[in-house]
Amino acid sequence: MPSFSDFKPLSLQLKTSLGRTLLVADPHIGFELSRGLRVRTGFEESLAEFVLDENPDLLIILGDLKEPIGLSFRLKEMLLQFFSELKDVKVIITKGNHDGRVEEATRKFPNVEVRDYLLLDGKLFLHGHRKLPKVEFNEAFLGHAHPAYTLKSGGVIRKAKVFARFERFLVLPTVNPYIEGFDIREGVKLVPFLRGAREIDLFLPEGVYLGRVTL
Repeated sequence: MPSFSDFKPLSLQLKTSLGRTLLVADPHIGFELSRGLRVRTGFEESLAEFVLDENPDLLIILGDLKEPIGLSFRLKEMLLQFFSELKDVKVIITKGNHDGRVEEATRKFPNVEVRDYLLLDGKLFLHGHRKLPKVEFNEAFLGHAHPAYTLKSGGVIRKAKVFARFERFLVLPTVNPYIEGFDIREGVKLVPFLRGAREIDLFLPEGVYLGRVTL
């Protein structure tokens, strides 16, 4: 099972008017069901434990809470268990393209809210699969692109998840340690309002600046 050390570098903490705010993107709960895995990874239980350990006043999930597009009985059970663990945490989900029927799993939890986007303190939180909402904002946080970058060193090649910044936009990597991510040059094309970007700044989850990459 994933440990807290897997999640923390892939999340982000902010101070907002609602208190200590924890951001995660693209959990894709139930990915095992879509990818033919015959064993349970325990991912959603570990993620819930991480959130409780961080003890935020607000958890914002930047879309794609779940992996399967639909909502099977088994997936609904997984989501209900996840939110049961978080019953004392205020949760806002900015709905992603995988989140069809997600309200059927969240409606019994008064602490959980599903929105198309959230505007808070001049900050815009959204998934990133649609056009920008017509609202004024200073900075935006999104997921959807699953940003990653291929590192080459001493003949060794590996793909690493990254945070990607373009002007006012910060793209978070998927918080799911079992999902590798897309090369940033391809991933950014999935976000309609970032397709015009020509360069983007990349940061490793540990905070190391990789540099500016030409798209």
